[in-house]
Amino acid sequence: MTARLLPARATPAESGSSSPTPPPAAPTRILGIDPGLRVTGYGILERSGQTLTYLASGVIRTPDQPLPDRLKCILVSLTEVIGEHRPQQVAVEKVFVNVNPQSTLLLGQARGAAICAAVSIGLPVSEYTALQVKQAVVGNGHAAKEQVQEMVRRLLKLAADPSADAADALACAICHAHGGQGLGRLATAGYRMRGGRLV
Repeated sequence: MTARLLPARATPAESGSSSPTPPPAAPTRILGIDPGLRVTGYGILERSGQTLTYLASGVIRTPDQPLPDRLKCILVSLTEVIGEHRPQQVAVEKVFVNVNPQSTLLLGQARGAAICAAVSIGLPVSEYTALQVKQAVVGNGHAAKEQVQEMVRRLLKLAADPSADAADALACAICHAHGGQGLGRLATAGYRMRGGRLV
C-alpha cells in the first residue's frame, strides 16, 4: 500500500496572514456602594479597557423609623437600582471601627443590607477599605472628602462634583475597576499631585 502525500500547508508567515486579533473585552458595568444607615450612596459606571464611563449615581435616604424599616429601605431601594441599571459586579466600602461601638454596629447592619441586595440575585461583591479607595482614586489614603469628589469629577468627566456620598460610591467603583490599585493605574495623564491635591 503506497502512502499518499498531502500538500504541505502554508504557515501564517508564508501565506502572509497573521494570527487573528482577539476581540476586545466586553464592557463591564460596576455598582459602587457607600453604605450608611441614614444615607447610602450608590454610583454606576462602565469599564471598557482602561476607559471609565459614568452612567448614574445618587443617594438612598432612609426614613426616620425603627432600624428594621431603615434596613428594608436600603435593601429594597438598592434592589430597584440593580434592576434598573443591571450591573455585573458590585464594590462595597468596608466598615471602619468607630470610636462608638454602637455606631459601628449600626453601620455594619446597613452594609449587610446593601450586600444582601447584590448577593440575593447572584452578583459578585468585592470589598475595599476607605484607605484603599482614597489611595486608588486620589493617590492619598488620607484624602479629604472634597478631594475625592474633585477627583471623581475629573476622572469621569462630570459637569459638577457629585454629592459626598455619591462620590464615595463612585470612588469605590473606580477602585474596583482598576483592581484596587493606586493612582498609577488610572487614566490620569496630565495630572500631578501637589500638597495632596490633584493639579
